[in-house]
Amino acid sequence: MKNVFVIGAGTMGLDIAQVFATAGYNVTAYGRTDASIGKSSAKLTKSLTKRVDRGKMTQEAADAILAHITFVTDYENLKTADLVIEAIVENMEIKHNLYAAIDEICPEHTIFATNTSSLSITELAACTKRADKFIGMHFFNPADRMKLIEVIAGCNTPAETVEKIKEISVAIGKSPVQVNEAAGFVVNRILIPMINEAAFIKMEGVSDIAGIDTAMKLGANHPMGPLELGDFIGLDICLAIMDVLYKETGDSKYRACPLIRKMVRGGNLGCKTG
Repeated sequence: MKNVFVIGAGTMGLDIAQVFATAGYNVTAYGRTDASIGKSSAKLTKSLTKRVDRGKMTQEAADAILAHITFVTDYENLKTADLVIEAIVENMEIKHNLYAAIDEICPEHTIFATNTSSLSITELAACTKRADKFIGMHFFNPADRMKLIEVIAGCNTPAETVEKIKEISVAIGKSPVQVNEAAGFVVNRILIPMINEAAFIKMEGVSDIAGIDTAMKLGANHPMGPLELGDFIGLDICLAIMDVLYKETGDSKYRACPLIRKMVRGGNLGCKTG
């Protein structure tokens, strides 16, 4: 298992590609346009150069990472892919269309791994002919530094595929946690409702933003306050996950805070929108 094809050259996809390249895998990073992959390639080079300048990496190591990544705007390299990792927008229909298209191109042995943060693995796999080789491989941002990977089995994912992905996770220096499919998996089922509740506290005027974040940092020993973390993740993503939790469970405790929905409608998503 040496050829990895990463679909999505945004923040998560680029970091995932870097992780595999660092471990010596041959990585193809796919973006939709020449402009997008040019931007991603330049971003990676700049990041590695900074690490070299700060003495955190040798130039040889940086060169080796870059040598192991090929940026493309076509699916040609899917024909030799052993593992495909999808890291695109959290939209079931868009992901379905993608998987239906690449399923016809990839070899029979290719494993499909989605980096979805909350969507059903079973439903995503349903549009392919390889449900037995479909799995969730949920990295955390920033993927080049965060150690955890949630390995999520769908309804039709056999133990063999789960074990293979767990082995690969260890091989790239990560710590896999096996998860059975459920809305939000483990981390986001706990984390995102906490951010949502912090937004309710702000909306109800119980405390201000600085007070809420300081209280959780000093009172719960969290390295980052919940509202600060929501800004870092992106309020659009937080809202999408809350909506999935509510839709899948029907439990009112997962009702998204109206303030978050309002912010998303206004295009105020956090760090990524300034």
